[in-house]
Amino acid sequence: MSSKVNNQVAQVNSPDDVRNVVLIGTAGSGKTSLFEQLLRSRVPGYRGEKDSPERLSQLYLASLATGDVVVNLLDAPGHPDFVGELRAGMRAADAAVFVLSAADGIDPAAQALWEECRRVNLPRVIALTKMDAAPADFDTVVEQVKQAFGEGVLPTHVPVGSGANISGTVGVHSRRFRDYSGGGEPVLHEGDDAHDDLIEPHRGPLVEGLIQEAEDDDLMERYLEGDDPGRDALLDDLMKATAGANLFPVVPVTTSNRVGTEELLSLIEHGFPTPSLHPNPELTRLTGDTEPTPSDPAAPLVAQVIRTTSDPFAGKLSMVRIFSGTLRADAPVHVSGHRSFFTDQESGHADHDDEERVGQIQQAIGTELVAKPAAIAGEIVMVPKLTTAETGDTITDREHTGVVANWPVPEPLLPLAIKAATRNDEDKLASALQRLAVEDSTVRLARGASDQLVLWTTGQAHADLVLSRLKERYGVNVAQEDVKIDLRETFVGSADALGRHVKQSGGHGQYAVCNLTIEPLERGAGFEFVDKVVGGSVPRQFIPSVEKGVQAQMQRGVLAGYPMTDVRVTLYDGKSHSVDSSDMAFQMAGAAALKEAASDRSKVALLEPLDEVTVTVGDAYLGAVMTDLSGRRGQVLGTDAVDGRAVIRALVPQSELARYAIDLRGIAHGGGTFTRAFHGYELMPAQISEQYLAQG
Repeated sequence: MSSKVNNQVAQVNSPDDVRNVVLIGTAGSGKTSLFEQLLRSRVPGYRGEKDSPERLSQLYLASLATGDVVVNLLDAPGHPDFVGELRAGMRAADAAVFVLSAADGIDPAAQALWEECRRVNLPRVIALTKMDAAPADFDTVVEQVKQAFGEGVLPTHVPVGSGANISGTVGVHSRRFRDYSGGGEPVLHEGDDAHDDLIEPHRGPLVEGLIQEAEDDDLMERYLEGDDPGRDALLDDLMKATAGANLFPVVPVTTSNRVGTEELLSLIEHGFPTPSLHPNPELTRLTGDTEPTPSDPAAPLVAQVIRTTSDPFAGKLSMVRIFSGTLRADAPVHVSGHRSFFTDQESGHADHDDEERVGQIQQAIGTELVAKPAAIAGEIVMVPKLTTAETGDTITDREHTGVVANWPVPEPLLPLAIKAATRNDEDKLASALQRLAVEDSTVRLARGASDQLVLWTTGQAHADLVLSRLKERYGVNVAQEDVKIDLRETFVGSADALGRHVKQSGGHGQYAVCNLTIEPLERGAGFEFVDKVVGGSVPRQFIPSVEKGVQAQMQRGVLAGYPMTDVRVTLYDGKSHSVDSSDMAFQMAGAAALKEAASDRSKVALLEPLDEVTVTVGDAYLGAVMTDLSGRRGQVLGTDAVDGRAVIRALVPQSELARYAIDLRGIAHGGGTFTRAFHGYELMPAQISEQYLAQG
């Protein structure tokens, strides 16, 4: 036995001793209950962790030993608001237990999670939970899963009994019956004829699938000639087959009597890929060159911060996946974050390179963190007090620096406008928000219209969590307010105006007169200034002053205090005084002329910003989405079909998108996604414009 548990500390001598597994499933699938069940079966004295908003919204790590391996078990949130944590877990893991409720069927949210796994080619075992509560029988449920996820879905175990009377499982290939009915540890028996009847429909497809995916030509030839391969002959093939993410073993699970627990742990040990079999992300050197990160403890250190938690008293705690090399306690390391290497989008995280010294290295055993001297390639550990490390950062040796690309972080699409509740909160808010952004890479901080502070979040649950963390963790109270839309003003008709700034107050006075014509331009044209002065009525040196005054007034607005755009201003005449005219006087005259032109309210109007929105949903929800977009004053640009899903492109006013992240989830039953990108400004309908003007 190459790995062992000594005083509950998982000690690993080789990457092949490790299995990194993430549990993935929708909220209510029984995923976290299964996570707790697996831990209780292997961690002495483990009593479980109580559900809490924090527990259910973040990636959770625990280690256990089973057979000859140490399993780093990650529980990923099931709520779609926390898909960023899910993707972090998939980066840390080498395989997944995909949890489906047999009682609830496969909804769009479960299909969306399966697609997340498919994108990164993550090996999966399917755990069918709630088999003791499901009205349908096992074969029916398996057929539904196969229709949803493909022919690679193949049971390795079949339940014995049904509903509340499930007593255990029988192995499809081994023909061994694991009996849980005694209430204690399950007992393993050889199966009988009745068990053969249960497994017969599944046995041939499983054996053929294992041999085919493992590309074992010799074994396939013998099998086709009638030679039935024994259980041991297929164990190695099982790992090869699942590692390719084309074959997905299915295991029935109950929580009432632990059925499926031992079967899952056996599959994790014998069927899941080791870190050496699962491809690691490449290291990008600061020169731009890339190189592999071998799962070799003797290679240069390459690790990544998977998640960061921050506590006002205990400080930072970083979850770290080691891809290559060995991380040692009290060793100097290089911490690097260069998101700009991999994306042009603003991440809100500045590039940085810092030198740190690792303090303790801790292994998660149940809810306990236990110190250990070192961790090697393939392990996932907790590292406290890495001062500069942020989620997604890379940790390397100081002599071999570089960065690993971050996993795709979901775009936060639900805006939350906040302000400090009191002056005391205002003093603490900036620091709290900075800490919040370091640990949660799906939060984006921005300044909106009128310098409003806006937190962009992934949904209502995420927004509630962010507000809770500000109050409970950092002691900052904030008040919410409506998100202000960044409107613009423009002219919709031509107007002539006279601007005068004449003052006499003893000594030098102020004298400037200018005649302007203001005309509308096409959307997106911005601002154009035309000089048509003849005869020197406005001296050359003061023409730029008029333009400067006009632009200053455009920035302040003339209708409702919003910046003005898409206008041409022509200066064609004016008057000056040899002594009293000045730069400032002509600036004031230019501003006055623009205000004078806007005195006819029929000539000016509000512009509203539009986003180009791309919505992806199941075909069944296409009509509902189109109807909803129309109700939001959206202009549909087109629809397409991509990978069996409907994709709708539309232009939608930003004011209609404030809660779209929440509303779309309801329309598409949790299976819809969308992106948004600024498109431009268009005239706001008069009725809606009047509402904005009435608000002040």
